[in-house]
Amino acid sequence: MSEKIAVVGSGQMGNGIAHVFAVAGFDVTMIDVSRSALERARATIEKNLGRQVEKKVIDASARDSALARISTNESLASAADAALVIEAATERAELKFTLFADLDRIAQPSAILASNTSSISITELGARTKRPAQVIGMHFMNPVPVMQLVEVIRGLATSNETTARVLELSRSLGKTPVEVNDYPGFVSNRVLMPMINEAIYCLMEGVGSAESIDTVMKLGMNHPMGPLALADLIGLDTCVAILEVLQDGLGDPKYRPCPLLRKYVAAGWLGRKSGRGFHEYS
Repeated sequence: MSEKIAVVGSGQMGNGIAHVFAVAGFDVTMIDVSRSALERARATIEKNLGRQVEKKVIDASARDSALARISTNESLASAADAALVIEAATERAELKFTLFADLDRIAQPSAILASNTSSISITELGARTKRPAQVIGMHFMNPVPVMQLVEVIRGLATSNETTARVLELSRSLGKTPVEVNDYPGFVSNRVLMPMINEAIYCLMEGVGSAESIDTVMKLGMNHPMGPLALADLIGLDTCVAILEVLQDGLGDPKYRPCPLLRKYVAAGWLGRKSGRGFHEYS
């Protein structure tokens, strides 16, 4: 593969995206303002590749080749030679708008600019650039190396060529891409977040304990994980951010974040990443 990929943001999603592209044979530059975040990301990728070797998903030489294809950089300017730039920064609209305006100046004219956003408007991101036809959403699911789906989101101005290329690239990773249109929350979070929010209302109103609610959904609805455990995995602060995007964008009070969810976030109980959310994590 001759095409270079740049991934902006080295958190949970960013390092997972870099991982799958490197395994598929692409050269990847992972970009983050924090050197320590990049070092942590590289260690995470190494650990996850090791797990794939143990499970015989890949062999040791594939692991070593993938690691050799990943470079890290603290400067956004290192995206200049990428054919595809995927932004995987924190889910804050203003940050993403700034990044897309900067990337538009830095990236080569033919490059596609993609966002891994789970809810922010691709149309608005495209409007911050001079290449809206080449701006698209590539919403990977967490954990990226394991999950099959890529939600490919077309903004109002996204071209057929850009969409076709991103669908093709997603398939080359061994993923299943699904094309959707740009509305708040797309399909995934427009359906998922009200379910999570309703589960939190059930907890707040004393309908059941966190354990009970999650068990009902796992055993009764055949979900691999209960909605409260899933919220903890996503991050409760991220859940609030997505629900606010849905409420603002669609103007419907049914998306209002549950007060208990806001209370947990105010307490710093953000889920797995902070050690406790609706469940405790040692």
